[in-house]
Amino acid sequence: MLKILRQMGRHEWALLAASIAVIICQVYMDLKVPDYMASITRLVETEGSDPGAVWQAGVLMLGCALLSMLLTFAAGYITAMLAATFSRNLRSRLFEKVESFSLQEMDRFSTASLITRSTNDVAQLQNFISGGLAMIIRTPITISIALMKITGKHWQWRAVTAGAVFIVICVVVFIIRYAHPRFRKMQTLTDELNRTMRESLTGIRVVRAYNAEAFQESKFDEANDRLTRNHKSAQLAMSVMQPVMRFTNNALNVAIYCIGGIIIASVAGGEDRISTFSDMVVFSTYASKILFSFMGLNFIFMMLPRASVCAQRINEVLDTELSLRNGSAAEQPDCPEGTVEFRHVSFRYPGNEEDIIRDVSFTAGKGQVVALIGATGSGKTSLVNLIPRFYDPSEGEILVDGRNVRDYDLQALRSKIGYAPQRAVLFTGTVRSNVDYGSGSVHHDVRRAVEIAQAAEFVDRMDGGLDARIVRGGMNVSGGQRQRLSLARAVCREPEIYIFDDTFSALDYKTDRILRAALRKETAGVTTLIVAQRIGTIRDADCILVLDEGRIVGRGTHDTLMKTCEVYREIARTQLSEEDL
Repeated sequence: MLKILRQMGRHEWALLAASIAVIICQVYMDLKVPDYMASITRLVETEGSDPGAVWQAGVLMLGCALLSMLLTFAAGYITAMLAATFSRNLRSRLFEKVESFSLQEMDRFSTASLITRSTNDVAQLQNFISGGLAMIIRTPITISIALMKITGKHWQWRAVTAGAVFIVICVVVFIIRYAHPRFRKMQTLTDELNRTMRESLTGIRVVRAYNAEAFQESKFDEANDRLTRNHKSAQLAMSVMQPVMRFTNNALNVAIYCIGGIIIASVAGGEDRISTFSDMVVFSTYASKILFSFMGLNFIFMMLPRASVCAQRINEVLDTELSLRNGSAAEQPDCPEGTVEFRHVSFRYPGNEEDIIRDVSFTAGKGQVVALIGATGSGKTSLVNLIPRFYDPSEGEILVDGRNVRDYDLQALRSKIGYAPQRAVLFTGTVRSNVDYGSGSVHHDVRRAVEIAQAAEFVDRMDGGLDARIVRGGMNVSGGQRQRLSLARAVCREPEIYIFDDTFSALDYKTDRILRAALRKETAGVTTLIVAQRIGTIRDADCILVLDEGRIVGRGTHDTLMKTCEVYREIARTQLSEEDL
């Protein structure tokens, strides 16, 4: 918790200081009330007292109570502002940190966990600050001042008060030992529940196609039941606190008044009896405040364990060391723009024992079209993902425009690349905002990119054309349309290097052929790397690399590979007719 507070800025620290000051004033005003109550009791019980003095003490007591109420309202408002501001800034820092993650860090935390940490965990911290901060500050101050006030009173009262406090402390320790581990586990179980729900919603089409609704419901119910059981057991321990506290407080008051009655009966003088009775009233009030302050710990110890776990989980994200170090180079050396070179590159995914790419070397010169083909799992996508540094190679080096990609500023490196991923991704917005995503192009560039990608036909039919709405995930367009808009986005950027990762797989052969012809015409002189499963998509490439189990087992043109590479011939036999062969 203390570590997460370091994330607070000057404004939040100022609000915290103001909150502490206001709470201290509120506690002081609250604890002045028993003093005036004692004065009123003494004046009322003393014969010949001035009624004006009674009224004066009553007005002062009422003024303290009213001021305490106003200060309580002010403290609540300030802590609410502090909690909201701190949570807003913390969510921003989390989002910025996650945005800087490589795919390695994303795989480590999982998407569901990162969403939970950025939303639910931050919300738990916000609730704790707004509701528990004032209690944390108020409780020790109240206990300290109240103990000072009862010091020097009759030892019998102090003894029964100490016994009551001991009982309360025992209950608090029991709750800490029993409930804290369960509150720690609660956020992990929330992650699991979110992951199960996200998996079911993301794969809803497959779930329905296989009539697996009951299976997914059972998985969700199992995760939901685990979270519920854990929550029930934690809350069961917390529910013990309040009745024990109330019983102890009532028993303490009875004990104080019984002891007070005995003491008063043993006092001979009338004035001493009045003083003892006044002390008894004040002592009872302060003793109740001490116990109720410990009762406030009920709220703190209910929220603190969970807030502490949330803070720890948030710190894990913020303190994560990035596996990709950002370079500083923004300009390339004297080398043709668009060149890509792999030098003895090997790569394995984090946690894996075997390389998925083994000793790969090749060069894609400026304006060349280099294609990669191979069986599923041969490492094609993993290979091209190393160019924009989604991962870094385990061995070897990759050069873009003659410079190692590790030396580049990531933004400068990726601005050179037009990337169309294997799974076309569209964002909520419009056709224009998706095609123009991150490129800052003007209207005619967007239109041109849409035409090159052979998307103009269906875009013009949409309501609004380029300004037509795209729903979340692009679910209101077909798979082939999503791929063409993804291609248009890459073209719109006007990069030095194109990476098309199996981006033509959802297109029919006719559209595939027309689109590739348009790309060759409009993007002449731009280096292109194409990952494909269909030989028809890459047979005109300047160089085809054939991958098998992470190694390059053939390279050359289509005609050359048909003569020299058995793996390529096997792929060709499954796709081409005898005449084409």
